[in-house]
Amino acid sequence: MHKTINIITLGCSKNVVDSERLARQLDALGYSVVFDSNRFTPIAIINTCGFIHDAKEESIQTILRTVQAKELGKIEQVFVIGCLSERYADELRTEIPEVDAYFGARHFADVLQVLQSQANTQLLHERIVSTPQHTSYLKLAEGCNRSCAFCAIPAIRGAHVSQPVEDLVQEAQFLAQEGVKELSLISQDLSYYGIDLYKRNALAELLPQLESIKGLEWIRLHYLYPNNFPVEILPIMAQSKKICHYIDIPFQHSSNVVLKAMRRNFTEHETWKLIDTMRSAVPDIAIRTSLIVGHPGETEAEFDKLLQFVQHAQFERVGVFTYSHEEGTFAAQHYKDEIPQEEKERRRDAIMAVQNEISLQKNQKLIGSTQKVLIDRKEGKTFVGRTQYDAYEVDNEVIINTQKRLRTGNFYDIHITDADAYELIGEC
Repeated sequence: MHKTINIITLGCSKNVVDSERLARQLDALGYSVVFDSNRFTPIAIINTCGFIHDAKEESIQTILRTVQAKELGKIEQVFVIGCLSERYADELRTEIPEVDAYFGARHFADVLQVLQSQANTQLLHERIVSTPQHTSYLKLAEGCNRSCAFCAIPAIRGAHVSQPVEDLVQEAQFLAQEGVKELSLISQDLSYYGIDLYKRNALAELLPQLESIKGLEWIRLHYLYPNNFPVEILPIMAQSKKICHYIDIPFQHSSNVVLKAMRRNFTEHETWKLIDTMRSAVPDIAIRTSLIVGHPGETEAEFDKLLQFVQHAQFERVGVFTYSHEEGTFAAQHYKDEIPQEEKERRRDAIMAVQNEISLQKNQKLIGSTQKVLIDRKEGKTFVGRTQYDAYEVDNEVIINTQKRLRTGNFYDIHITDADAYELIGEC
């Protein structure tokens, strides 16, 4: 009997996919695989994040806790994979030698060799889903070709490499057969998908093929870069019964001064034009964006422009990050990080205060409507789900009060009776 392996996944959804692919390989070798950060098993594999300071700290603390469990005899072997070990493998080997082996983000499957095996090429499009069975991710590409000043991803993950359309369709078919109903398309930059393979963005070719897969009911688009945004997907989205009217597009800022410092190759005018294009093509579209406050070059005047941008754009979903120097980035090498952390946090809080009011007003307009809701889980006597306008784990939820026995992973028509800034209350 092979031993149980616990895969602890930190960081983004792209790491989740990597862990699930590794889990399928290990399962085929006879190992019992679990995804549980609180469980001790003979072998632990930690898939780390090395993107920003807080994520790196979480990864290091997780490694230290796991190594401590090994020293207490609760774990026999510890392996570390992912972005943190891609960036800092030599330092980690010196500082935490108790880890049995470190593997980078681009070579995580090498852990199989330590276990006296190698990747089974027939299983490359199969995974063991670690999310709730009804929702999963489809990673369209690896790496990134952009040169944003603040971002270390190209240095960690390398250049953009798209997966062929036929391979993605095969993987999506496998996931649908496993019970997945909601598929979130991810990569560092969906706007670049296919350019390296087909010399054009291939989303408009991929989406109809994914729509035709039996069992899939929602297809969601994440992480589209605004520059070279594939506008041809918008009419497909508007006419589709499966593609969620939802786009995750990180604008990062609105000020031309800051956008230039960020090396975003996109202007404020182009931002507004794209927003208008999206809302005209898909009137009920939910736009999620990410913003960075405190980036070098962001004066109080430039921040005020960003605050006004959020007020006028009326985004459905917003995430705000405070800037920090990341080793190896253009910004860290060429700019001074002069804005105090307290001021960055003040600016973040000011943005979120505006967004809270926007979200509240938009949610309250839904009171009295009926929404199609996907049930994620049961909590006590209530059920928790999401509309097509909300992504798993990052967006709003619907709290459902009912005497009926709803099933996780099923869709229901929910009558919305109340709302706050980040929750809808409903019944059926």
